[in-house]
Amino acid sequence: MRLQTLTLATAGAALLAPTTLPAPAASLTAPGARHRITATDLRARMRDCTEVSKGRYRTDAGTAATVPVCGTDQAVFWEADLDIDCDGQVTDHCNRTADPAFSAATAFQQSDGSHLKAETLPYVVVPGPSSRWDYRKSGIEGGAVVAVIYKDRVQYAVVGDTGPSDIIGEASYATAKGLGVDPDARVGGVPSGVTYIVFKDSVIKPIEDGDAAQAEGERLATLFTEGG
Repeated sequence: MRLQTLTLATAGAALLAPTTLPAPAASLTAPGARHRITATDLRARMRDCTEVSKGRYRTDAGTAATVPVCGTDQAVFWEADLDIDCDGQVTDHCNRTADPAFSAATAFQQSDGSHLKAETLPYVVVPGPSSRWDYRKSGIEGGAVVAVIYKDRVQYAVVGDTGPSDIIGEASYATAKGLGVDPDARVGGVPSGVTYIVFKDSVIKPIEDGDAAQAEGERLATLFTEGG
């Protein structure tokens, strides 16, 4: 802080007056605030892949099986496409007209017993259990917290549904929308470049609490990038 120059008269008075220290400048970062984890931060933690799947996955039926599920002590992750899952409750954009493959059921349900709402709840689809990989043996269950990354965006979600045991890379309408991806079940999604990080031994209850998934996702992502 630059001090004002005192005149000789006021200087003498200042020497006799009690000393008052200037107030500290305001911090640019509020006390206790955390750095918001970015897509770059998360990708830096996934440079190496220790494969936990006994074999690789297809991104779509008829394509080559090229996608491994990788793991650390804290999470499992993979990079694939993003197909749109519109299953669960019928809504304006998720129904049999909007999605010819629509199913009114999801593998996991809300606290009231009804199926999930793909249009409003960010969730991810994991492959059904198989000899290739069983998500349950990796400390994952319905409601587990997921960080989904596309380009420079990170969307936190939950594990909300299961799919074919040999295909990977699918997320709800709301997840796609949060990532800036076209969420249309017929023509939306992206063919590659989406990373999914599922945090082990994490669960959101009730599963439909998207705000809780966001908060817990940020906390777990921070620990993941710190390697602790």
